[in-house]
This record gives sequence, structure tokens and C-alpha cells, in this order.
Amino acid sequence: MTTTNTTDTTDSTGNSLLRPHAEQAFADELRALAAADDRPRPPSWRLSPWGVVTYLLGGTLPDGTVVSPKYVGPRRLMEVAVATLATDRALLLLGVPGTAKTWVSEHLSAAVCGASTLLVQGTSGTAEEAIRYGWNYARLLAEGPSEGALVPSPVMTAMRLGSIARVEELTRIPSDVQDALITVLSEKTLPVPELGMEVQAAKGFNVIATANDRDRGVNELSSALRRRFNTVVLPLPADEDEEVAIVTRRVEQLGAALELPAVPAAAQEVRRVVRVFRELRSGITADGRTKLKSPSGTLSTAEAISVITNGLALAAHFGDGVLRAADIAGAVLGAVVKDPVADGVVWTEYLEAVVREREDWADFYRACREVHA
Repeated sequence: MTTTNTTDTTDSTGNSLLRPHAEQAFADELRALAAADDRPRPPSWRLSPWGVVTYLLGGTLPDGTVVSPKYVGPRRLMEVAVATLATDRALLLLGVPGTAKTWVSEHLSAAVCGASTLLVQGTSGTAEEAIRYGWNYARLLAEGPSEGALVPSPVMTAMRLGSIARVEELTRIPSDVQDALITVLSEKTLPVPELGMEVQAAKGFNVIATANDRDRGVNELSSALRRRFNTVVLPLPADEDEEVAIVTRRVEQLGAALELPAVPAAAQEVRRVVRVFRELRSGITADGRTKLKSPSGTLSTAEAISVITNGLALAAHFGDGVLRAADIAGAVLGAVVKDPVADGVVWTEYLEAVVREREDWADFYRACREVHA
């Protein structure tokens, strides 16, 4: 049998959610896995490590239930990541932008503890209170320091519940704020000196952080903090076919979630976008014959998904319901040309030296020249 997610993904007013959390969108798969999973589970885990990896990579359960893949890539990477969470080491997912770090982090949390919402979003303005705790200042002024005036951070809440806390874009957080995690990760305790108390982590607590070192504004992790993490590097898709499969699957999911009018993601256009991005990323054409200049952007798989989804919306609402080169050309230009001067030269050279010479790409060449005129 095949599962279909029938879980209610609406808010309290009955409106459909634009982007349900993983534990909401895939609740049926998680329930089926929990029922079929008879392997040992670490304290407070909803599934065994085997069940978590099966949820991430997909598979067929003994009763015939099909679990959809959430991540396409080396199985060993996911096994290492899940095994890390079963120890006292925190997990750092590292990779260039668009390698599904956030996606994997969310689904790991949903599978391990059934909740992915204990989240600290890292920015240059993230304060220590986001990792430790804050105060309700009205109660603080009225009552003085008390547990009632304490506002727990997602990390503190995860410690109390024995759950997973997620820290997104760890390297965007200022270094002195990052180091607030050191005591949490090493001692598994969070002191509250104002109250003369501490919060000790319940079994099952851990932290999943994501980071990349390509963007501006990166704050390197201190050696003390880096030692508290086991780092798993998520690579870009290994080959073109794998990336095409990822883009096609995610575009279908996004189209359904956004309730776009039915427009099939034309395989030819998906492959074109993926090939353009892969060639410009690597600095060489797929046949290995022509070296290319690379633009300043990352041209990630996530950006390819966005380009195709935007094309589907154009084809559905302003076209004839068929995804064509003209529907994706503008979004491709926007993804490639981040710097109008330097990237514009790179894109023009690529169009003239590579795209123009491909006979079956004539429509794509014309469409791209029109928007780049």
C-alpha cells in the first residue's frame, strides 16, 4: 500500500498552511514508520536510528507503505549524521548554500523528536538571549528575578524536553554569542546565575546547527566550539541525473503546496537549467571541451528549483500551460547575474560560446538573448 498524507495542515482559522512543518506534512509516514520500527531507540527518540535514516532516504516498509525520500545523496552521510545525534556530540551540517542543510536539519528533528520548531535563526543581530534565555521585563520590574519572569530560549526548552534544538546559519551569529553554546554542549547544562539555578538537559537533547563559509559576514567558529560538533559536509549532487531528479521532485512538491495550475515540469527545460548551473558552477562544459568563467553566485540546486517553479507560474498564468524556454529565461538570468558588470560578461560569453552552438537549444538561446538585451 502507498501512504498519502491526510494530516490536517490548516491553522486554527481553517486556512491552509503555506509551508507546513515536516512533522505536519509527513505525519502519516512518521506514524507508519513508528509502528513498523522495532529496533532499539535512544532515550526520548520517536524512531530508531534506522527508522530516521529510512525516513530521510525513503524506502518500502514491510506492510508495503512507501516512504518518500527527503534527501537524495550518499546514505553514509545520513547514517553518520543520525549516529552523531545518538551520542553526546552535536551535529554541524556544513556546505555551500543550497545543499539542503536546513531541509535535512528540519527532517532530522521531525523524525527524532517529532518537532522541528525549536529554532534559533542565526543573523548578525542574534543576541545571547536567543541561545540562553531572556526576561519578561514587565514581570521582572514588578516581581524581580523569578522563574515566572524567565523567557526560555529554544535551546533551553529543548534541554528541558529532551528534544532537538536547531541553530540555523551558525556562522552568521557573532562569535561571542556563538560561544554561549560551549557550556550547553560540553556540560549539558545552562546556568541561570540570576536565580541561583541551572537547567540540566534531559536525555535525548541535542543540537543540529547549519553553516556555510561562502557568504559574506561569516564568523568563524572558535576551536573550543568546533570541537563540540561532529561536522557532516553536504555535497552538491554528484551528477546531472541526480540533480535533475531532485529538482523535479521538489518542483512537484512546491507546485502542489502552492496550488499552482497543473503545468508539467518539462523534462527538457529542467535538464537545461540544471546543465547551465552545473557548467557555470564547475567552470567547464558537460563534455569537458570548453572552459568557462564562473559567476559570483553559487547557482545551487535550490536556485534551480526556484527557477523552474517561477517558470511554471508564468506558464500557468501568462502562457499556454506548457513550460517553455521563454518562461525560465528571465529567472535564469536573475540567478546567474548577481553582479551586473562581472556576471553580465560571464553570462554573455556563455550564451555565445556554448548555448548558441547547441542546435537543440536555439529556443533557449533566443529567449535568453531577449531578456538580456
